Amino acid sequence: MSIRPLAIFGGTFDPVHIGHLTVAWEAAELLDAEVRLMPANVPPHRSAPLASAAERVAMLRAALAGQSRLVLDARELERDGPSYTIDTLIELRAEQDDRPLVLLLGADAFAGLPTWHCWRELFDVAHIGVLSRPGVPAVLSDELLHEVLPRRSDDVDALRRQPAGMVIELTATPLEISATRIRELLAAGRDPRYLLPTGLFDTPALLAPYRD
Repeated sequence: MSIRPLAIFGGTFDPVHIGHLTVAWEAAELLDAEVRLMPANVPPHRSAPLASAAERVAMLRAALAGQSRLVLDARELERDGPSYTIDTLIELRAEQDDRPLVLLLGADAFAGLPTWHCWRELFDVAHIGVLSRPGVPAVLSDELLHEVLPRRSDDVDALRRQPAGMVIELTATPLEISATRIRELLAAGRDPRYLLPTGLFDTPALLAPYRD
């Protein structure tokens, strides 16, 4: 039986920007999925966010207003310690029964998957959707290729009929937008108007964490 998937798109969202929203929206359309944007509490592979958890949630709520396909899921902010993806997916699997779960990852993050906590167990609880850029193949280690090759598919219908275990490539519009650069612009008093969702400018206090 085909079931509408639930896709998870995680990150620090410090701040959430147009690049995040574009790829999440395109993945929602390609998979006909509900997509949850899930801000990380303490990301294991990078430095702590500049904005607080509450500030990032407020920015995401403003960015996602007026539509229903992309939604906020703040559960990782409610847990102490590092935000391990496997813990989140196991929790979601218990909630969603046999509904297909899809972990959305950029190509670079996917290439680094063997450095993740319990990375092989991810395939037991979710599919992985790799957000690739046209004409830019990811370089995968032999270890990752060994795990991925038998799971690769371009059949979205097949993905919708099973809860986990497949790897599917999703070609997304490449937007070279850097949250680091946006933070630099805001700190310098500049206005990155078309790099951020308009909802963030409707309430100027939302961007206060990045202003000097």
